[in-house]
Amino acid sequence: MRIVRAIPLLLTASLLGASAAEAGDGAFGWLSGDWYLTVGATGLVAPNFEGGKKYMLSAQPIISLGKAGPQARFTSRNDNISLALVDDGSVRAGLTGKFLFSRDDSNADELKGLDPVRWGGEVGGFFEFYPTDWMRARAELRHGIRAHNGFVADIAADAFYDVTPTVRISGGPRVSFASANYFDAYYGVNAQEAVASGLSQYNPGGGLKSVGLGGAVTWKVTDPMTASLFGEYSRLKGPAADSSLVKERGDRNQFMVGVSTTYRFDFKM
Repeated sequence: MRIVRAIPLLLTASLLGASAAEAGDGAFGWLSGDWYLTVGATGLVAPNFEGGKKYMLSAQPIISLGKAGPQARFTSRNDNISLALVDDGSVRAGLTGKFLFSRDDSNADELKGLDPVRWGGEVGGFFEFYPTDWMRARAELRHGIRAHNGFVADIAADAFYDVTPTVRISGGPRVSFASANYFDAYYGVNAQEAVASGLSQYNPGGGLKSVGLGGAVTWKVTDPMTASLFGEYSRLKGPAADSSLVKERGDRNQFMVGVSTTYRFDFKM
């Protein structure tokens, strides 16, 4: 079972520090006021690597930081570590980041002979808005650090409905894109790797990465605490689906199911 510890918190702190540095002399004025920090954890069953056909149990953190304002009408487990710079209740925008695990043949026998992917992260920005009172759309654009040197864009729309004052159901489509450098790190097979692994050589370009659907049932246990049950399905497309790693040893169809809990802390700066 894979556990995430302090690294995502360090990434969040780095995002906050970068934001303050860019603000210059006005940083302290911007930082002062009411803030919130949402933390939590997710336990899930998912493929042992992206594109894999075997499944494993793992854990992931949930972290969101922002200036207090109208409480967000909707949040999703798919939202990566976020620092909202703009938040008026109907529109949120700011910085986002994601921790990436290393990947090597200790994760799966299917990866033997392939160069390991180092642990790292992705940093970038996010934008979300509510086209209706019952739907949220969110987009993230992130650039890889250390693990890969490419770009990844995730877009999702979620419709939500309150069955009771404390129980909400939600769901909607997801789509992801990535650049050639990302695909090369995770799906490419060079000549040396082809000899070592037995996979066909593959040099990917950029483009569509996956399309899918996700849904969740969320229970508001107390005002600051929530718990949820969720499921996700995605189908790899484009350079990911065409990779010899997926065609010869993996599966284009990727499923995920899990539970999560979060707690919101309000504080002043």
